[in-house]
Amino acid sequence: MTTLTRATDTLTRDALTVLQPGFVGTTAPDWLLRRLGEGLASVGLFGRNIASPGQLAALTAQLRAERDDVLVAIDEEGGDVTRLEVRTGSSFPGNHALGAVDDTALTRDVAAELGRRLAACGVNLNWAPSADVNANPDNPVIGVRSFGADPLLVARHTAAYVEGLQSSGVAACTKHFPGHGDTAVDSHHSVPRIDVDLETLRARDLAPFRAAIAAGSRAVMSAHILVPALDPERPATLSHRILTGVLREELNFDGLIVTDGMEMQAIASTYGIERGSALAIAAGADAICVGGGLADDETVLRLRDALVAAVRAGELPEERLADAAERVRALASWTSVSGAADRSGGAPDTGIGLTAARRALTVTHGETYAGPVTEAPYVAAFTPLANIAVGDETPWGVAAELQRRLPGTGTASFSGDTAGADALAAAGERRIVAVVRDAHRHPWMASALDTLLTARPDTIVVEMGVPQSTPRGSLHIATYGAARVCGAAAAEAITGS
Repeated sequence: MTTLTRATDTLTRDALTVLQPGFVGTTAPDWLLRRLGEGLASVGLFGRNIASPGQLAALTAQLRAERDDVLVAIDEEGGDVTRLEVRTGSSFPGNHALGAVDDTALTRDVAAELGRRLAACGVNLNWAPSADVNANPDNPVIGVRSFGADPLLVARHTAAYVEGLQSSGVAACTKHFPGHGDTAVDSHHSVPRIDVDLETLRARDLAPFRAAIAAGSRAVMSAHILVPALDPERPATLSHRILTGVLREELNFDGLIVTDGMEMQAIASTYGIERGSALAIAAGADAICVGGGLADDETVLRLRDALVAAVRAGELPEERLADAAERVRALASWTSVSGAADRSGGAPDTGIGLTAARRALTVTHGETYAGPVTEAPYVAAFTPLANIAVGDETPWGVAAELQRRLPGTGTASFSGDTAGADALAAAGERRIVAVVRDAHRHPWMASALDTLLTARPDTIVVEMGVPQSTPRGSLHIATYGAARVCGAAAAEAITGS
């Protein structure tokens, strides 16, 4: 491990320690290695940093050559939100599919295998699971990232996921506290607001976090949401009442509190990331996540200096910053490379993701169902605008799997008011497989299905989002997520294989 220079004082070192920055590239830039030598203790990885498991392992080894106890964090939920498999789609279904199966042993085993793969690549902190209760079906950012709408179901699967992930030596970071499920706004764009009473919050939204804490979750991530019943003025990430009063004191959480990305507009456009970071640490956060969009040395130095300035101005108690830094170092100590390797024993279960995806399917046969598809169909993917958490670089759907099983399968993506007519024209005489994602949230998508089913009642419908709409089509398949394995399971059901 590189030792700190005499010129790096304790305050500056602590300010660096609480940052979790990202960077650009598949190798560590010089500036990042230099900051690790000065006290930076965490690094966040995104899809742009990952090309293959071997490359990722080499990258994390490069980081540990500079600081052997560095926390290497990633946003790997499985399902729709994947960084390990950002270019291919995930080998694991996401939370909604696991909640649909409702087998906590399966959830634990899926999380353990995901953790094993992360640990093998040198990743030791996962910004997962999402413990949000999907109370609002129109939620634009949570959806299939949630285990479901029942707080008790979400609580038991959150606990199982935490146990499974941490059995592999990878720290869980349960999110998005105090619960992002009942929102109609994406906090990447602006500040969502949850207007429910305290009793509802405690019984519904806080229940999964209680379960996660009881299961030993090493970290919790805050949400950039306004919850007036808890704090009418500041979003949770910046709220002393919420982070210290509720999470620390009421729920007795003693682990690491990590912020959601500070460059998200809910914070950046209202407080600015420098002031926001100082307010977050003062409120009780221990680690500042930044780097999804801002990923350079200038950002790190700006935030470091802003925290130092806030201490010197009396706006951030020095002991609070020191406590936050110590919590970061404590988690780094828990989740060392050797510790992860020691705990990730057992035989890999490489097929568990597909097994889980198959079990999650809900298949409904319509009156016009005429049996499995045996000739190359046409796959019409009705594609909504991707939210930032999921991103648009990860492939989804059933076309690739159907093309593998039925060579000659055609496909294209459609959107907008003419999507249905356009898909009909493109399909010609071929059997149509219409793939949708949250059809209940997109009127144009529901209209496209109307057009297809009126003209072609034998159309097969695959819903890869939250299945709120009534099943339609000769065959309706709900996958509860758009991971690659969900598409594979759907293709099996379509072809009867």
